[in-house]
Amino acid sequence: MDATTAERSRTHAWQEPLATAQAARGLNGLEFLRKIIAGELPPPPIAHTLGYALLEVDEGRAVFGIQPQEFHYNPIGRVHGGIACTLLDSALGCAVHSVLPAGTGYSTLEIKVNMLRAIGTDTGFLRAEARLVHAGKSTAVAEGRLVDAQDRLYAFATTTCLLMRG
Repeated sequence: MDATTAERSRTHAWQEPLATAQAARGLNGLEFLRKIIAGELPPPPIAHTLGYALLEVDEGRAVFGIQPQEFHYNPIGRVHGGIACTLLDSALGCAVHSVLPAGTGYSTLEIKVNMLRAIGTDTGFLRAEARLVHAGKSTAVAEGRLVDAQDRLYAFATTTCLLMRG
């Protein structure tokens, strides 16, 4: 086996997620997400698995970041589009979550993602920046952008979330 076909490996660890979900019930969305950023609550297991993180959150706004890695690649040698979708889904959902009162949950009803550029390990750090467009009694809408350090747009997304009140 030569260097180009050498097997690579990666390990990661996470904390049990249901305890974090239980903690969320007593906090409003913004408080909960800020505790994750501060390290007072662990991030969800998917963040460890894919290697991304919640970087910023304010009312109606959330930002996630990722450094594209080789383990994100699809069979044609670029980052799989699902990575962009997942990062945007997380940012969009957290923009919605940031305005929810304690005891209110949400679920993605619909997500639409437009991919605009290929992503590789040479792309550099990417930010998924999302903002709330509307929050009603039963649904919320958010929009987001996946950009690089030069603010070049790689993907654009919108979502509709179902709000599940107490």
